[in-house]
Amino acid sequence: MEKNLRPNYPIFIFPLSFIFLAHIQISQLLFANILNNEDTLNYTQAGTPGYDKLSDVISSEWVALWLFKAAYFTFFLILSLLSTSAVVYTIACIYTGKEISFKKVISVVPKVWKRLFVTFLWSFAIVFVYNIVSGMLLLLPVAVLGFGMLGISVFVVVLVPYLAVLVYISLVWQLASVVSVLEDDYGIKAMKKSKALIKGKTGVAVAMFLVLVVCFIGIQVVFEIGVLFYWSMSVEMRIGIPILCFLMLFMVVLFGLVAQTVIYFVCKSYHHENIDKSCLADHLEVYLGEYVPLKAKDVQLEQFHVWV
Repeated sequence: MEKNLRPNYPIFIFPLSFIFLAHIQISQLLFANILNNEDTLNYTQAGTPGYDKLSDVISSEWVALWLFKAAYFTFFLILSLLSTSAVVYTIACIYTGKEISFKKVISVVPKVWKRLFVTFLWSFAIVFVYNIVSGMLLLLPVAVLGFGMLGISVFVVVLVPYLAVLVYISLVWQLASVVSVLEDDYGIKAMKKSKALIKGKTGVAVAMFLVLVVCFIGIQVVFEIGVLFYWSMSVEMRIGIPILCFLMLFMVVLFGLVAQTVIYFVCKSYHHENIDKSCLADHLEVYLGEYVPLKAKDVQLEQFHVWV
């Protein structure tokens, strides 16, 4: 497995990890510069040419920061979808025993990531609507009861189920991404299929999700501390911390993508939906013709019913 994976995933996961860490450092530098200029503005007399010039500079810096955030999100999304396509396809090839090459992966990825993008848009729309509705419900206790002990307590009680549902939606989307690559369903259909598949294995998926979240937060905190105290560190620390964070992030991203693909196969097995390896292998073949997504009827070789 390691031999098959090695030549295929770095082309997307390496830049994905790099721009994530670069985004943290550049954002901190831009934001720190804005704060310094705003602090200077507070001690500058209003109405003077210097005040007006500094105000224009701050406005330009805010625009630059938000444009950078938008560009980062766009590139991060594209690389995430490409990485998911490459890893899921590679794992499926390994599962079916097919030979995998860099050329084959590059041929398939551009055709698969569009399906993933549609699935992402649906999940984004669901999360967007959910956050609007939940936001009103979360703010209601504070608006009615105020910021006293009762209001904060009710807010926390409402916050817990909100986060739980948000995690569940994230898990459904991750599994739907695998469905979008290996089956004919994508978009809202993949989300519905994922929701059905994850039943019975939600606990395993949640545990895996929480482990990955903790790892991501830990890496980000270490990297931000390195950026914050950069000039007070030794040369070895300045070089070592970014490299360490980059390698750890790379491994966590790869582990997460592999894990969500494995969970897909585990869920299929749990629901007694055996996968016909020969059909899956035929659909993964890209040497002749275009990529053909696996149909659900091909995935389910046989539906076993267990009578108790």
